[in-house]
Amino acid sequence: MVGFRHELSEAQWRLVEPILPANGGRGGQWRCHRELLDAMFWKLNTGAGWRDLPERYGPWQSVYDRFRRWEHDGTFARILAVLRLQLDELGRIDWDTWCVDGSNIRAGRALRALKKGSEVALGRSHGGWGSKSIS
Repeated sequence: MVGFRHELSEAQWRLVEPILPANGGRGGQWRCHRELLDAMFWKLNTGAGWRDLPERYGPWQSVYDRFRRWEHDGTFARILAVLRLQLDELGRIDWDTWCVDGSNIRAGRALRALKKGSEVALGRSHGGWGSKSIS
């Protein structure tokens, strides 16, 4: 399945594979971790909904369930920690600029909200729409 735009290369897969949980357990075997990781990367890179995953990745519910499981059990945090250590050993991280951000802001143009006694306005900034304290 390698060769699609958002999928792991062989070298990338070799870095991540040892960090992932053992496959299977009671009740049968899981779908291939690599296949589902590729599906997760496709979804995250395109911004499409879970239900819009291409058929080549199998049922969207399987991908979503694994994504949620790994988010809750710390698998993604472990992957990030191991990769960060490896990049640091290679001198490829500038710790003055290291940042991982998964925030998402959705708001209407005219919306105003009160937050802990101060007024917060939602509006346009250099980075797009977001909130700014105005008091």
